Amino acid sequence: MVVNSNVVHINNLKKQTMKRVIYPIFAALILVTSAFVTVNAVDYKVKDDFSIAFKSKDPSGKFEKMTGTVKFDESDLGSSKFDLSIDVASIKTGNGMMEKKAQTEEWFNASKFPKIKFVSSKIEKSDAGYTITGNLTMKGVTKEIKVPAKLKKSGDELEFTGTFKVNRMEHKVGKKSDAVPDVMNITYSLPVAKK
Repeated sequence: MVVNSNVVHINNLKKQTMKRVIYPIFAALILVTSAFVTVNAVDYKVKDDFSIAFKSKDPSGKFEKMTGTVKFDESDLGSSKFDLSIDVASIKTGNGMMEKKAQTEEWFNASKFPKIKFVSSKIEKSDAGYTITGNLTMKGVTKEIKVPAKLKKSGDELEFTGTFKVNRMEHKVGKKSDAVPDVMNITYSLPVAKK
């Protein structure tokens, strides 16, 4: 019985020693690993001199108010993200009657859906720059779109530019019309500065 108790005691001492040795090693490994997976993306805010313009035979115009944040790092696209919001009421076409009509229930229904939102889900490198995949929500309808982007860097500031298309009928904006095409061409310039 004495022998057995000594064996048990020795085994317990071994286990305790192993815990004292192994736990700190595991802790060190976790710290080292976390250092390599740290999010590198930098926080940016949208600058006031942005441009979001739409063009067709009729109408053409722009939106003058947009807010949002951008997280971006060329070496860490996985943690990079665009989260943007456009004020529908800021639409400008050069025609006051047209701008009022754009706010109505038939078109953007600004009183119920005052914002157009875009939140990215994936950013990939492309031949021309980047492809930003994300969800565009307009008039309560969300559709996935792909936005091409060229990048220009200047100190702590970035500028993304590009052109893409939006099918207004998919978002129930207006009705079929010979005067207004279903697909609108959108040209943008998105300058951002470090927060």
